Amino acid sequence: MATKVKECSSNAYNLQVLATSCEVNEVLEKIGSRWKMQILHSIAHGTQQFSTLKKAFPSLSDQVLGKRLKELVEYGLINKAIVEDTVPPQTIYSATSKGTALLSIIHDLHMWGMKEWD
Repeated sequence: MATKVKECSSNAYNLQVLATSCEVNEVLEKIGSRWKMQILHSIAHGTQQFSTLKKAFPSLSDQVLGKRLKELVEYGLINKAIVEDTVPPQTIYSATSKGTALLSIIHDLHMWGMKEWD
């Protein structure tokens, strides 16, 4: 598990320098966390509830799955909707247009990697 970077450390300073000198580093920092793209891909292809995501990724802990879903919602890559007329209320996740666009870029990156590093 990654530890939080101390605000006054040289590592924190270097991350700030990278973020201000090249926005790509900041994007990669946000989307590069373990499981994030797999979760987004599954949601975009129909796996919409926490329980079905757990079945898709059985080695993923509830805590990490919850954290990654929260981050994906925060970054605007997925939507979270509560279905109130069910008992208990269900939470449904869906990919946003921003998330779908990112998946297209990730697919292109994957294809490039297959070609260049296969």
